[in-house]
Amino acid sequence: MAMRLLRGTLGLLKWGLCAVGAVALLLTALIATPLQRPAELRSVSDSRKGVDMSTLPTLERFQARDGTWLGYRHYAPGGSATGRGAIFIHGSSGSSGTINHALSEALAARGVETWAIDIRGHGASGTRGDIGYVGQLEDDLVDFVAHVRKSAPDLPLTLVGHSAGGGFSLRIAATPIVRDLFVRTVLLAPYLGYDAPTNMPNSGGWANADVPRFLGLAALRKLGIDCCSQLPVLAFAVPPNSERILVPTYSDRLMRNFATRGYRLDLPAVTHPMTIFGGADDEMMISDKYAETVQAVKPAVDVKVIEGVNHMGIVSNPKAVSAIAEDVATRGGGQS
Repeated sequence: MAMRLLRGTLGLLKWGLCAVGAVALLLTALIATPLQRPAELRSVSDSRKGVDMSTLPTLERFQARDGTWLGYRHYAPGGSATGRGAIFIHGSSGSSGTINHALSEALAARGVETWAIDIRGHGASGTRGDIGYVGQLEDDLVDFVAHVRKSAPDLPLTLVGHSAGGGFSLRIAATPIVRDLFVRTVLLAPYLGYDAPTNMPNSGGWANADVPRFLGLAALRKLGIDCCSQLPVLAFAVPPNSERILVPTYSDRLMRNFATRGYRLDLPAVTHPMTIFGGADDEMMISDKYAETVQAVKPAVDVKVIEGVNHMGIVSNPKAVSAIAEDVATRGGGQS
């Protein structure tokens, strides 16, 4: 009997040591796996040339619940105020101070009071390329809306998100604790998730994921080990020496948070009107697949494709900027 118990204990110890060894090897592989940055994507870099940045509003800051000061820019409404507001969420690697300034300014010019926020991990908000935990971006947005409400307590707000910010805006529109802060959501060339048929391979050369590291971290989480999520897993095709303006890599936790949870999961939970704008010449997304992809899950979502516009042009091309600004200024929460 004692020998059987001893053999059983030794067997468990052996398997335990094997498991520890496997985890150790996995952790070593995660750390050793190199993340390759893709070559500069000129269509993104060149898009800034056509935007007048001299009218960019001064950067302001608000304090999030963890005490971190996060950046944003405020665009006061010009002309006749519409009595509407918008919060703009930039795309991957960007900030409130990049070319989406053209759209934010156009919204304000049409009487929509607009705030463009630096999502934590970008611009003037927190540690570049990282956040503290998955779900922190939702907490930050709740805190930012509370900050906006100090000066605009009753203004109906539309959430506008571009690219990865569009995916995150879909996530927000599906999250009960946040979605009712907005009367409507407008997604601009949104990244709908890795499994969406609307994606070009590798986002048209914009992003490169460290797939082994990502899968390894996911495997560890399944084992109940939530570590190493600060490691970079996604690199962007930003120009050399652009780190002062753009974020070159995302940590695992930032990548997972600044995105939809999956369009098939999030779309059914959307309760307010939603519109998607795509550019017919988008080099990162397949815009003519937005309607069939999204409306198969949520038929009420309105989809518009603008001819002659690429991925960054959706927030900077005068044709696209005018159409989107007019839409946000004139279509309220009761319309999709």
